[in-house]
Amino acid sequence: MANVKLILREDVQGLGHAGDVVDVRPGYARNFLVPEGKAVLASEGRLREVEHLRRQIAEKVAKELADHRALKDRIEKLGEVEVRAKVGEEGKLFGSVTVAQIAELLAGRGVELDRRRIDLPEPIKTAGDHPVTVKLHRDVNATLRLKVVPEE
Repeated sequence: MANVKLILREDVQGLGHAGDVVDVRPGYARNFLVPEGKAVLASEGRLREVEHLRRQIAEKVAKELADHRALKDRIEKLGEVEVRAKVGEEGKLFGSVTVAQIAELLAGRGVELDRRRIDLPEPIKTAGDHPVTVKLHRDVNATLRLKVVPEE
């Protein structure tokens, strides 16, 4: 089956950036990209409109970038975020600190964030200081300082 040409309306990880014309499988277009508003079909008329669409997308991306930079500043101004957990011998946790718990902590401090933006390769299983990267935008990453301390 032939691929479908689409114009991306926003960045799609692993596919392209907003305004790009891409070829994808029909099912991916029909079931995900188009219904979610992430892309539009690239007809001849729309391909001519691509420049106008790119200007609109550039304005939207610039606004989002400013919002993400402000959020980055808010996250980094939090300083060190403390997590209390049960700790055994040698500083190892009973259980672990997960992305969901970190998102919950941030929400408690007034920073609403989708847990999928928190980049934690594996759950934290030791006490101490841990830098956690928060991917807000392809150009904006915030670093959260997480300190895991024993419960008393």
